[in-house]
Amino acid sequence: MISGCSGGGKSTLLAELSNRGYAVVDEPGRRIVNEELAAGGTALPWVDLAAFLRRAIDAALADRASAAAHEGWVFFDRGLVDAESALEALTGEPISRSLCMTNRYHHRAFMAPPWPEIYVRDADRRHGLDAAKAEYDRLMRAFPALGYDVISLPRSTVSARADFVLACLGNALPSG
Repeated sequence: MISGCSGGGKSTLLAELSNRGYAVVDEPGRRIVNEELAAGGTALPWVDLAAFLRRAIDAALADRASAAAHEGWVFFDRGLVDAESALEALTGEPISRSLCMTNRYHHRAFMAPPWPEIYVRDADRRHGLDAAKAEYDRLMRAFPALGYDVISLPRSTVSARADFVLACLGNALPSG
């Protein structure tokens, strides 16, 4: 699981892991935004955030189930914990611990810290760096509370970051 701050280089890191032959799962949120914009839908973070997050939870569950068919490492760009913790922050509904514990990723979660030098807004990322930092802080509480071993990604080249992730996994067996 690769999570952390928006605009912190997660997708770029996952593209590098994919180029190295590893299976990757694209971020649910970006996929949902593309689908909703194409269909004229409203489950968008800037229109109906709760509906967007509920779709992200469903997508993360489907992604997790689909990944079971792959052999070896499968790297996720965000997932269930991200969406569940965001929904909790929005609505006050507590994270569904049973859902998150039943659908666990590998026990090591890699977190991209805030990196102002590379942060950019785009058509799908309309929030600023302060909101991204708040998101990061929320995730840094949520993952350990669910029993994940959180490892902060270094601010370095994409290649060095990928090397770091693979070195941290070492001989650990893939489990999501």
